Amino acid sequence: MQPNRVREASRDKLPQARVGPAGTGVVTDLLQAWDRGDLEARDHLMRVVYDELRRRAAAYLRRERAEHTLQPTALVHEAYLRLIGQQRIVWQNRAHFFGVAAQMMRRILVDHAKGQRRRKRFGGAVRVMLDDRAGAVAPRDCDLLALDRALEELMAVDPQQGRIVELRYFAGLSEAQVADVLAVSRSTVTREWKIAKGWLYRRVTTGRGPGLG
Repeated sequence: MQPNRVREASRDKLPQARVGPAGTGVVTDLLQAWDRGDLEARDHLMRVVYDELRRRAAAYLRRERAEHTLQPTALVHEAYLRLIGQQRIVWQNRAHFFGVAAQMMRRILVDHAKGQRRRKRFGGAVRVMLDDRAGAVAPRDCDLLALDRALEELMAVDPQQGRIVELRYFAGLSEAQVADVLAVSRSTVTREWKIAKGWLYRRVTTGRGPGLG
């Protein structure tokens, strides 16, 4: 879906008023009510988490090394449309919700990058920084589509490391939040994130990945 179509489609569907903050208890209660079929709770949830989703979307888009046409608002709106269509997810808590949102944002960003590449026949790959915090270390350039392919390979080899990357990089969850989503220790997340990030960086820059673990 093109960004302008996203904005048009979402004007009538995205709750306009916003409230905050997106506290853990409030979000969990609304998720549980949504699971019970309460559509008002679903719409209220989106008002509660909207600013947080937009902040995370903006933080990710700032990592792109070339100009992009996809704006944070359009990214959040399309993610919202996909989220309200979920029927088979049993929501657990706030971290679980943002983890699912991360998966959706990743697919939207990759689809957008593919569209850009088709429109720019002579290169023009979308560049991003392979790091969980913009400016935390020296930028490490990579092609978003190459990163996505490498992440799919990592998911096949080590699903847990793949999920950690997705939650840390695309959702912006803290190590403690990732540990909560995956039901593992924070030390496990710290260790696996370091290994996975190094593997992905080597994979997208050299075409080879070192052994995992």
